[in-house]
Amino acid sequence: MAASVEAPQQYKQPSRKGKRAWRKNVDVSEIQEGLDNVREEVIKGGIIAEKASEALFTFDTTGSVAIQRTYNKIHKPLKSDQILAQRSAVPAVDSRKRSGVTDGVVESSRKRRRGNGVSHKEYERLKVIAYGGETVPKDIINADGTPAYDPWEVVVDQQDPRFSYLEKPKRVKAPRTMKEAPISLVAGARPEPAVKKPNAGISYNPSFQDWDQLMTEEGAKEVVAEKKRLMEAEEERERLEKIAAAQDERDDIQTEDESAWEGFESAYEGEEWLTKRRPERKTPAERNKAKRRKEAERQAKWDAQMKKRAQQAQQIKSIVQQVEASKGAKAAAQVQAGGPASEDVDDRVLRRRKLGKASLPAPPLELVLPEELQDSLRLLKPEGNLLTDRFRSILVRGKVETRNPIQQPKKARRTYTEKWTYKDFKIPTS
Repeated sequence: MAASVEAPQQYKQPSRKGKRAWRKNVDVSEIQEGLDNVREEVIKGGIIAEKASEALFTFDTTGSVAIQRTYNKIHKPLKSDQILAQRSAVPAVDSRKRSGVTDGVVESSRKRRRGNGVSHKEYERLKVIAYGGETVPKDIINADGTPAYDPWEVVVDQQDPRFSYLEKPKRVKAPRTMKEAPISLVAGARPEPAVKKPNAGISYNPSFQDWDQLMTEEGAKEVVAEKKRLMEAEEERERLEKIAAAQDERDDIQTEDESAWEGFESAYEGEEWLTKRRPERKTPAERNKAKRRKEAERQAKWDAQMKKRAQQAQQIKSIVQQVEASKGAKAAAQVQAGGPASEDVDDRVLRRRKLGKASLPAPPLELVLPEELQDSLRLLKPEGNLLTDRFRSILVRGKVETRNPIQQPKKARRTYTEKWTYKDFKIPTS
């Protein structure tokens, strides 16, 4: 018979309120059972609650073969899946290009690198670092074409009722020109395509007729420009000569004035200079007369203006019709200007009235000289700048305003002053 490990109890006698009976009546069976379980876990290898999850569980990556066999009997796979699941015992041919294996042509190490001696791998790494790497968000442009942020969107802000006395901030309004079509800078405001079809004469291997026609046209334009330059130079030379002659004449006059002190008179000091009357001051009657004349002129001008306004008020209907007709004509002109772009538009002939003070940059001369013609595309020397061409096309089509680059921006003018608060002090009186 196993000895009982439970605490002594008295079931027949109720518990007493004295301190002596407390030890007999305490039920510690649940605590004793927990201690026994802990001893058994320690004997079997350790307490389960203190062990890590990796020591208690394992990951089954293969799965049960019996369950898979039973599932295949019920759900038979497709024939295409069976064909794709087949794997050959022979490994596939590796298509990677190894450094030690070549196709028979020995390639120099200089060719495998870039012109400045940097490898392609290092170049790609530096480019990623230069453009921000992983810190730059990659989802700026949505695939569906809808912008993620609209600066002109009307956002309704809930104002805190505690600050209801403050003035509400004014929202940013989109300019009216956002809804209008851009104005082309080409003569006649004719629309120009974004990418024009190039002239056949600027090809690397053009026909003689196209090249000769382009050479003749560009030569005629250069002759006209040279004549204009020579004419402007001649006008500038004549202007400088006149300025120099006027300066010499002024020096001669001063010399003759100085000689008059010695008893000689010049031609500028004849009788007419002596008899010329000096302007005298006006009398009060003359001043009042001039004042009355100016007042009469002002009153007549005001009466004419009031008469014209009264006539316009009577003809208000005809004026409204004229304004509507002018608006219709302007709208028709805008529709005509915003029509399909034609290829025969010359973007070098600009309109007279330009937008802004800055002038549009001149396009480069796209012409190949006879000694530069090549019969092979591999021998062709690349020229021009695609970024410059695109930027000028945007300016000509009126998408962006023509402006000069700001080399030195203006700084805010600040005035520094010394406060005199340090002089405001009081002498303590004892």
